[in-house]
Amino acid sequence: MTAAKTSSKSKSDAGKSDPPPKKAEPEAEPLRERLRLLYHGRSLTAHRFRYGLLAFDIVTIIFIIGTSFIPRELWVEYLDVIFGLVILADFCARIWVSPHPVREFAHPATWADMVAIFSFLAPIVGEGLGFLRILRTLRLLHTYQLVSRLRADSMFFRRNEETITAVINLGVFVFIMTGIVYETQHWRNPLIANYVDALYFTVTALTTTGFGDITLEGSLGRLMAVAIMIVGVTLFLRLAQALLRPQKVRFPCPECGLQRHEADAVHCKACGTTLNIPDEGRF
Repeated sequence: MTAAKTSSKSKSDAGKSDPPPKKAEPEAEPLRERLRLLYHGRSLTAHRFRYGLLAFDIVTIIFIIGTSFIPRELWVEYLDVIFGLVILADFCARIWVSPHPVREFAHPATWADMVAIFSFLAPIVGEGLGFLRILRTLRLLHTYQLVSRLRADSMFFRRNEETITAVINLGVFVFIMTGIVYETQHWRNPLIANYVDALYFTVTALTTTGFGDITLEGSLGRLMAVAIMIVGVTLFLRLAQALLRPQKVRFPCPECGLQRHEADAVHCKACGTTLNIPDEGRF
């Protein structure tokens, strides 16, 4: 009888299934990993985040150029600090999530950011170091993930990437040289009274027009004029070349890897492989 009861109890216990184990709650991602995914990830959120950074860079550039032509006031100083703190936070985050933080300091964009942060947060009287802030523009040329996404999202960017890059290069050079001319000349050259005068001289020197109504004083001034003419003309011709020569599309050849081809190319000009370049209805 006892054996029968024991057997029956064992059978009833066997019929009962063990309760399923509780699922472990997923651990929250560390802040560093979340930031890394925003800066280097491929998710929709990451792409939107980088587009936001691009929009901020453009607003920063507009602010830099706009405030160069108006007197320094208290509200400008407050905006300086706000822009500087945002750029500083972005700079620290990028260095923190980088797999090789030390190597970041070998990139020109990193030094451009450091100069921009200093110029925003340092006390500035008058124009001061304001011209250094335009170096922030270099960030637009070094956001590789963003450029890659722009190629995928924007037909206009794909068609005009070389022209856009040439315009940015020329614009950066013009405004940097304008700032240098102003900072080195306005205190001793009565012809350079404001930022507009410096911009006027830079453009006339770059185009080799040379009206002669504004000239730079001293050996340093002449050397700057030479640099503006040589480098400026080179960048200007690069822009003209991008505008006038037949545009090419970026499409890697599956065999030899050649990146750029004519928009209506059927075969790769390097190896002859048949290409299937999407033309989006243009041809």
